[in-house]
Amino acid sequence: MKFTDGYWLNKPGVQFCRAVQVRDVQVEKGRVTVYAADLEVTDRGQTLNRPLLTVRFSSPRPDVLRVEAVHFAGTARKEPRFGVQDEHCELETEQTEDEIRITSGKLTAVLSRSRFRVRYFFDGRLLTATADRPLAYVTAPWGEFMLEQLGLDIGEKLYGLGERFTPFVKNGQTVDLWNADGGTSSDLAYKNVPFYLSNRGYGVFVNSTDRVSYEIASETVSCVQFSVPGQRLEYMVVGGENMKGALQNYTALTGRPALPPAWSFGLWLTTSFTTQYDEKTVNSFVDGMAERNIPLRVFHFDCFWMKEYEWCNFEWDPEVFSDVRGMLARLKRKGLNICVWINPYIAQKSALFEEGMRNGYFLKRPNGDVWQWDLWQAGMAIVDFTNPAACDWYCGKLQKLIDLGVDSFKTDFGERIPTDVLYFDGSDPAMMHNYYTQLYNRTVFGLLRKNFGENNAVLFARSATAGGQQYPVHWGGDCAAKYSSMAESLRGGLSLCLSGFGFWSHDISGFESTATPDLYKRWTAFGLLSTHSRLHGSGSYRVPWLFDSEAVDVLRFFTELKCRLMPYLYSMACATHETGLPCMRAMVLEFPDDRTCEVLDQQYMLGDSLLVAPVFREDGTAEYYLPKGKWTHLLSNEVVDGGTWLKGRYDYFSLPLFVRPNTILALGKNDQKPDYDYSDGLTLHLFELSGTEPVCTEIVNQDGSPLLRAEAERIGNQVTLRWKGKTTNLRVLLRNVPKVSDLSGATEETTNLGTLLTVDPSCSHLTFTLEKRSSSAAD
Repeated sequence: MKFTDGYWLNKPGVQFCRAVQVRDVQVEKGRVTVYAADLEVTDRGQTLNRPLLTVRFSSPRPDVLRVEAVHFAGTARKEPRFGVQDEHCELETEQTEDEIRITSGKLTAVLSRSRFRVRYFFDGRLLTATADRPLAYVTAPWGEFMLEQLGLDIGEKLYGLGERFTPFVKNGQTVDLWNADGGTSSDLAYKNVPFYLSNRGYGVFVNSTDRVSYEIASETVSCVQFSVPGQRLEYMVVGGENMKGALQNYTALTGRPALPPAWSFGLWLTTSFTTQYDEKTVNSFVDGMAERNIPLRVFHFDCFWMKEYEWCNFEWDPEVFSDVRGMLARLKRKGLNICVWINPYIAQKSALFEEGMRNGYFLKRPNGDVWQWDLWQAGMAIVDFTNPAACDWYCGKLQKLIDLGVDSFKTDFGERIPTDVLYFDGSDPAMMHNYYTQLYNRTVFGLLRKNFGENNAVLFARSATAGGQQYPVHWGGDCAAKYSSMAESLRGGLSLCLSGFGFWSHDISGFESTATPDLYKRWTAFGLLSTHSRLHGSGSYRVPWLFDSEAVDVLRFFTELKCRLMPYLYSMACATHETGLPCMRAMVLEFPDDRTCEVLDQQYMLGDSLLVAPVFREDGTAEYYLPKGKWTHLLSNEVVDGGTWLKGRYDYFSLPLFVRPNTILALGKNDQKPDYDYSDGLTLHLFELSGTEPVCTEIVNQDGSPLLRAEAERIGNQVTLRWKGKTTNLRVLLRNVPKVSDLSGATEETTNLGTLLTVDPSCSHLTFTLEKRSSSAAD
């Protein structure tokens, strides 16, 4: 939101009350309070008839500093609050004649004692500082606001703010955080998160559920400005050694992602949205996949499992499904988990409408009427999740579905939440608009966790806000069947994953319209190399044989590849759960010192070792960037020198899929399901051991517990590989190594990918010497 007209003038009717002069400072055990006047006071008369801003510094966690700025403290708005993990840390303070240093962990705020100015340092490194025109209370013809301006360094770039489909680097953009059902091709977003991450290794979290508005190098090009309606602003500066450190500290603050069950990483197939289907149709899809040897793990029933005009009544349409319990049991015998679509709305025709209205379970208008409209469902009402009884009632309906055999819910919608309403707990309706989705998804996720236990609950959610990462998985909403939409989906997903979210998916081949066979096959590769993979559409089915016979083969190929990658992928998922670092990572997160990576949004790292660059062109050409080092193509085994841009043409069974140098990549032997014993038949692929530092990998069980830890160390041409933990029939594949000598602990076999070592079951380590290779092979 812009308040100025260029650098010198304000917009008509806008007045600023800025923090200019520090008038008093109070230092206490856990906080420092600053009182700032809006002018340089030179005589006592200037202390009258003027505002005084109160600015309080505290720390909820080490390396995080909270700033609370208040004009009038007596406002009565009841604000829903993000679930911040507040440890109420003590502050270290150091005072001199000119400044006060306020420290939490390695993060320090240096406050000037005269003119109001704050600089933030992490371990002595300057992160940011208040701008020349800092903290202010603003009155405008359209309302009252609090705002802050923080400086941007030359070359500094900002990311995040949720799942945004606009340019990946947010500099130059105006971003208003207001959840909306806007598709994937506009500046509207389903998932708005008031947190941005800087390539300078820090983040800023605005702790407000209201409409936070950002001007990012836009109103003042050397600053980022954020403003909120009302009299109070709270934001937190989140420090870190680098971008990863800041993101870890942020997710420690707002919540780490739960660990999704391993089965959820398999292929999901849906009925699609408006298509006709019954049990016969569903079985034709499921059996058709089996007949074509395509591993299918989850089947999803979209909206029309319920009768038209009655969403949600949580009752299967009896005219279509006569034996629901039997049908779900039959599908489960085929090795499937079941997901069904829901939303938080109750249509007037639903049998539940009268019950919900009678008991006060819906949002109300100020006059006491139930809030209703006809957009989406005729006469629909909205469940009030601030009412504990309404939550129990809603969960009771879902529990009956779980008892029938449902394993997961697609928690659709939750964005178009009105503000002319009354909530049961009195929450401010404007502040509830973005926060509503948090209550919705938390309620449903909590029910699934209660039924299935830790590490076994999973949603497929569309809307979210800060903290929503605790309830995975989220998907990218309504994209279109075209390459540009595929690219914008990836851009949004990478933005979301720099906002604290660890797991993300999208509708393979696009939701709206029907993809060409070409696009279907290209998007299939991208979709199966995302954390979660779902075939879903609007008005047409998404089974591959409806596109062409090659689509069948491509889907089978990449689904089987993902199953084999599960020992690696699930270890990455466990790391996401423990650290908050996303499974799908923007290149800048993994390579923060590589300037080229700062703007890359058409490729990503899947975990810390796999680079994926989807093909976005009909001619099969891909342009991508490899950071420095010798990278190995996972499929072709080609070794490529990085530090440059590359271009190549790929058939439908390939794409730029490179393994980072100095990597141990664990692949399983099962290519038919994602949830299996990863220790049985595990193969450790070793890529380009550098000799500069040991490399290790960790494999986990499906409950996240440790299974195997392996470490390889190269000294000269001698390599030692050690492992600890459970394993059966362990093998080691030395990629692009034609021969070894002095082998101990294994037998040797030459393959087209390199030397395969079959490990002696009695050994816990092996040693060998690398033989010299031709100049065409990598060292």
